[in-house]
Amino acid sequence: MRQIIANIRKSLKQNSDSRAKSAGQKFFKEDVKLYGVKAAQVTKIAREYDKRILATPKKEVFGLCEELWLSGYLEESFIACRFAYLIRQTYEPSDFKVFERWVAEYVSNWAACDTLCNHTIGAFVEKYPNFIEDLKKWTKSENRWVKRAAAVTLIIPARNENS
Repeated sequence: MRQIIANIRKSLKQNSDSRAKSAGQKFFKEDVKLYGVKAAQVTKIAREYDKRILATPKKEVFGLCEELWLSGYLEESFIACRFAYLIRQTYEPSDFKVFERWVAEYVSNWAACDTLCNHTIGAFVEKYPNFIEDLKKWTKSENRWVKRAAAVTLIIPARNENS
């Protein structure tokens, strides 16, 4: 797993662009740690690992995601979200605590919040709708990103319900 992290970071650095970094910062009110890699390129970098992630036990994938979140880089958070979403077929109720902690500890801007919640946590709630009760508790949080996460998590499940 260490090699995957090293390779991802090397690719992100190689694809960074100071203009993209500057332009990216304009989308946020708060300071955001960026490499300056466009979203399409971040997705391309992450896709290189899809097969390997799908063949890796969930615990190891979550550990990899944790490492990516810990960096504080927005692009690494997007990759962490992608990897966690890729293994959505393996989600089980105990995973909610992992996702809840990621929101509380690592999400610090709207882009990371929306990416994690729309896909990863949204897929979890579609599989385990009884956790909507836990999302309701998030609405009372002092942390604005946890509060936002409660609403954003329900966007895709609500769309799918209406399809």
